[in-house]
Amino acid sequence: MSWIDFEIQALAIVVAVSCALPGAFLVLRRMALMSDAISHSILLGIVLAFFVVEDITHPLLILAAAATGVLTVALVEALHRTRKVKEDAAIALVFPALFSVAVILISRYAGSVHLDLDAVLLGEIAFAPFRRLELWGMDLGPRGLWMMGAILLLNLLAIVVFYKELKLSTFDAGLAAALGFSPALVHYAFMTLVSVTAVGAFDSVGSILVVALMIAPPAAAYLLTDRLPLLLVLSGALGAVSAVSGFWLARGIDASIAGSMAAMAGVTFLLALLFAPDRGVVAGVRRRARQRLEFAGVMLAIHVLNHEGGPRARAENRVEHLQEHLRWSPDFARKVVRHAQREGLIASGSGGELHLTALGREHARHRMLH
Repeated sequence: MSWIDFEIQALAIVVAVSCALPGAFLVLRRMALMSDAISHSILLGIVLAFFVVEDITHPLLILAAAATGVLTVALVEALHRTRKVKEDAAIALVFPALFSVAVILISRYAGSVHLDLDAVLLGEIAFAPFRRLELWGMDLGPRGLWMMGAILLLNLLAIVVFYKELKLSTFDAGLAAALGFSPALVHYAFMTLVSVTAVGAFDSVGSILVVALMIAPPAAAYLLTDRLPLLLVLSGALGAVSAVSGFWLARGIDASIAGSMAAMAGVTFLLALLFAPDRGVVAGVRRRARQRLEFAGVMLAIHVLNHEGGPRARAENRVEHLQEHLRWSPDFARKVVRHAQREGLIASGSGGELHLTALGREHARHRMLH
């Protein structure tokens, strides 16, 4: 592995963790669409600032882009407060308008600079190591790595210092207001942080990967845990895994690095969606199958209790007759009987008839009364 490969992966990891940390709160606030809106609308601020300074490396571009991100949030909420449109519709109205204006300005007045639409949407992290930060004649590494490292520290500092405020305003804005916090102030400060993060990552990885890294790893982490501190750690870890695995996937198939990282972020979420211990699809299927089996075991116990001591008990309380009386398939009937036997509800006699145990009789009578 070359030194450039190492720098690309280091930058990708820093970008992924920087995006995933505020993205976790976006997912918890159910504001995932807002990351898409901000990551696209900031382009207008970049373009307008470029027309003023005519330098794509000038700090004013970052400030203007962050301000545009906050403006996007303000416009969306202003539209939503009119009660004429829902929040998702307000987002769909605001960010395409701002983004399309930026695209028109780029195509008309900035077609010869590094503000082309491919760079805007997809980015090219492979070029990041060639944009170096040099101070006093010393090469300090990729400029993007230093910028995103500073943003990562800013995000960590903000989350640690204002953890209580962020947690309260995220889960219970009413309680936050009652305790003297301003939910609106916390909200706009947080959205400013999201905007700064999106702006910093924008130049290296493009808007599509920014959205993917802000939402997919936190969404996957949300499926794995209910604890906020662990969710934050998992979000950053899954983002880093997506970045590194995406890099090696791109290298192996000679494809877009940013596109491969976004794809691996999607794969990470898909794996969590399928195999999360409690909220995954597989766990849900198993839980429903177990509940169906448990309910069928109760029905079996009640069936045996109803015929217990009757003249046709030996004939009725046999596995072969369950299909006729309970409308079960032979395979399912045998499965229910095995489950009930494991639970200690049913026992089989020498002739194959089913008998309730003391536990099973008590369980059946309890269910019939309730």
